[in-house]
Amino acid sequence: MVACSEQTVVPKVSVGPILYYWPKTQIEQFYQQLADSAATVIYLGETVCSKRREFSFADYLRTAQMLQEAGKQVVLSGLTLLESQADLRALQQLTAQGQFMVEANDVGTAHYLSSQHLPFVGGAALSLYNEQSVLKLWQIGMRRWVVPVELSRDWLQTLLSQPALDSIRQQLEIEVFAYGHLPLAWSGRCFTARSENRHKDDCQLCCIKYPTGRLSTSQEGQPLFVLNGIQTQSGAKYNLQNDLPSMQGLVHYVRLSPDPQNFMEKLAQFSQGVASPLLANEVNGYWHRLAGFNQHGPSIE
Repeated sequence: MVACSEQTVVPKVSVGPILYYWPKTQIEQFYQQLADSAATVIYLGETVCSKRREFSFADYLRTAQMLQEAGKQVVLSGLTLLESQADLRALQQLTAQGQFMVEANDVGTAHYLSSQHLPFVGGAALSLYNEQSVLKLWQIGMRRWVVPVELSRDWLQTLLSQPALDSIRQQLEIEVFAYGHLPLAWSGRCFTARSENRHKDDCQLCCIKYPTGRLSTSQEGQPLFVLNGIQTQSGAKYNLQNDLPSMQGLVHYVRLSPDPQNFMEKLAQFSQGVASPLLANEVNGYWHRLAGFNQHGPSIE
């Protein structure tokens, strides 16, 4: 990775792993489009549920090769919850491929990659909130840090200015989740299966029927959460499109989470730095030290 001075850092666009369960054909078409997009970094892999096997490991590797040949930097993302011996074997397979960097979304994954002397991307689910934890993960191999989604710009700036990080500040890359439904929590239970009165062990992969997750509303009918298998997401979309100027000199990459609705148009806008009023279902509160469901700046009601 290339170290950048704080004066010249302009955020580049990364595309996170697909968080939903899509059919194989839809996944293939999506990554073919990304090959011709302005995205700099593309993350591939299943991070939510190991039962989702529309895309095999061989499919991901083949796609990674295609995207790399198209000039993209590719990172392979691992599961957020490792729950079985099969998950551990999948992790070993992920690290043994030896060509692409891995995103660790679990502390156990981070330590396993460290034991193999492999640098890695530290995913937001690692929940690093202070300079000591960031420094510790750097010492075991983290070279890019995806900031927890609820942290504000002020918090990030203050954290990175701590003396403990002086020696690594110019080498550590910073990535911020900037578009999509925020991944908030994970559970041993499958909420999508439960919403269909199914047990997790007999889910019948029903989440493939919900390509954008399953919306849960409040008693007042307001969007509250999106159920996505074992993952709970924000009901509103997070959108930091208007906040890109505030990231210069602080953030290296802005992550856009894949969505089947107008995603390529949104990617182009981010890459071009185009500002746009927030829609009624979009929020950016966390970045501004506000409640997450708040909007800061111009919006369209």
